[in-house]
Amino acid sequence: MKRLTSLTTLAAALLASSVAFSQTLPLKTLPDDADRDHWVPQQVNKEGSLEALQAATGTAATKYTGTQDKPLEIALIYPSADVSDFWARNYLALIKRLDQLGIKYNTREFASRQVEHSLQATYANQVVQDADLYDFVIFGPSELATQADNIDKLAATEGLTTFVWAFHTPLKDLKTQPAGWFDFSSAYGALKMCDYMLERLGKDVTYSMNRGIPGITDNQRSGDFKDCVAEKGGWNVEYEHYGEYQRAGGFEGTNSILQAYPNSKVIHNANTAMAMGSVEAQVAAGKTKEIFSTGWGGTGLELDAIRRGELDATPMRMGDDVGAATAESIKAHLEGRQAELPLVFLGRITIAHDQMSKDEIDALEKEAFRFSGVGALKR
Repeated sequence: MKRLTSLTTLAAALLASSVAFSQTLPLKTLPDDADRDHWVPQQVNKEGSLEALQAATGTAATKYTGTQDKPLEIALIYPSADVSDFWARNYLALIKRLDQLGIKYNTREFASRQVEHSLQATYANQVVQDADLYDFVIFGPSELATQADNIDKLAATEGLTTFVWAFHTPLKDLKTQPAGWFDFSSAYGALKMCDYMLERLGKDVTYSMNRGIPGITDNQRSGDFKDCVAEKGGWNVEYEHYGEYQRAGGFEGTNSILQAYPNSKVIHNANTAMAMGSVEAQVAAGKTKEIFSTGWGGTGLELDAIRRGELDATPMRMGDDVGAATAESIKAHLEGRQAELPLVFLGRITIAHDQMSKDEIDALEKEAFRFSGVGALKR
């Protein structure tokens, strides 16, 4: 670190050292390791470290008690020029939590769109070239494999602590792991949803699915859910429609289910857009009371649909957790406690459902967006 001159000798030594994850990965092996190019969170996190950071993120801030002669300098390289408000919300969560922690900072944002891979590479090179100007860099890759070399380059830069946003799959072939990965796990959400649905609806249920696009996200959100309910509850999937994460795809898939697969009493949707299309089709057919339908993510649209009685349940992300956890991790680095941190942070996911009261849903929404605010962000 370049701008911290009042830390203890031990902390200063830790901060000046390489930020590479010091332990040999993985901490434990899994049977399918050879089939993946990445590690999964449970095999790279020290026991209890994730839960500890989740707890710190979800409770009131404890002030940083050290001193700073100058503010931290934080670079953010991410596709914040795109439609998704994930980046803007977590930027707000980051800086507001830093304010609560009493940490002084300056930020510089390097914005791009999701498809501008080369621009992100240019930004990464610029931050490496000017590394003496920065203490931390937060990198939100446009695409993980495409930006792997840039993650490696940033993480290996002496005196620069690198965090990665929106991915939780540390790549095996990185020469230098970043100091932390921060994301929400679709697999974790799928298993939370599985357990809830089995408890709510029991065993031997026939259902259908509006899936997204073949790939890792849908494999987790849809595939892991499908495997879990089959294994634990003997559920039978009757029909799987690939709606490409679009509202029209959810509408069309649900119309097909209602017309051709009447035995399906549950429709599992893999994102908000398809869930809204599914709800629209059910309302048009007068079937909302006959079908148990799910969403994904706990967005404002989904929560409004639950309040109206049109959607039954959704795995809801505590959306501001990524930014807040990053701020808590920065504090841990300043205090020389980085060894306590998980390599991979996963934001909390809980199930929002139609049996909750309005006050309970409102409270959940306020917690999820406690820093960035409930409702649409102003652009």
